[in-house]
Amino acid sequence: MDLLSYLNQNYLMLVPALWVLGYALKQTPAIPDWTIIWIILLISIIGGSLAFGFTVTGVINGIIAAGVAVLGHQMLKQTFMDKGFKKKDNGK
Repeated sequence: MDLLSYLNQNYLMLVPALWVLGYALKQTPAIPDWTIIWIILLISIIGGSLAFGFTVTGVINGIIAAGVAVLGHQMLKQTFMDKGFKKKDNGK
């Protein structure tokens, strides 16, 4: 079962926008890392609701869009940055 099949196609545009927002927030020293996912979630729900209507379905799609953005970012980061291409120090 594909997570994207649950996401309304109108909300797909939120995913790359949330990635850019997350990157910008990560570069901001005044914002703690643990708050970034909560900010992304709130922006996704509010932005999706404003653009497509404040309904239960709209809120759920905002939550799923935020989840897809965070999951996709973590998959790329952990696959290519943490394990594949970055040298490990190994305490030496």
